[in-house]
Amino acid sequence: MAGSCGQEQTRWITTVIMSTSLQDHEISTVLQRQQHRVRYSESVETGSVIFPLSDTQDLHKTEEEEFSKRIQKFINIHRNSFLVLSAALHGPEEWSIMFRIQRRFLGSNLRVIPVHNPAEIVKLMLTMAKITSKSQADDTRCKMEVTKAQIMEKSPVWKMFQEYQSHCN
Repeated sequence: MAGSCGQEQTRWITTVIMSTSLQDHEISTVLQRQQHRVRYSESVETGSVIFPLSDTQDLHKTEEEEFSKRIQKFINIHRNSFLVLSAALHGPEEWSIMFRIQRRFLGSNLRVIPVHNPAEIVKLMLTMAKITSKSQADDTRCKMEVTKAQIMEKSPVWKMFQEYQSHCN
């Protein structure tokens, strides 16, 4: 492990591979402003953004069947697939679309997440990419183990269980 659990790491920066169709999109601008390395590729599915160990796709208004084919192709290629549905307001129509997509891809590796604006999209993508990176995952696992130990030490149920065991021996 790189460091102890309590140490804060410096600002996290990653490389993002984006479909060339997103070259002038606000998501690209926000990522670059945050000093992430943005690379564009013609081979990345239209509207897709790929992070190390975390894949995200942004929904644009297209015909549903065509869009479903794109989603299927994406989840066939990528182990962790996230479909980010962006709408200023998630009303009945947006929830209906999300429900149909979830129902169609039930049991697959697709995760559907609603957001409201490009800033939320970028925040979500960076959070997911960060927590799935090895060093961050190790740090998170360590913090969870420490927290679990602290909860168990202070738990009245755990103390009762220990007292019960000592009386049985």
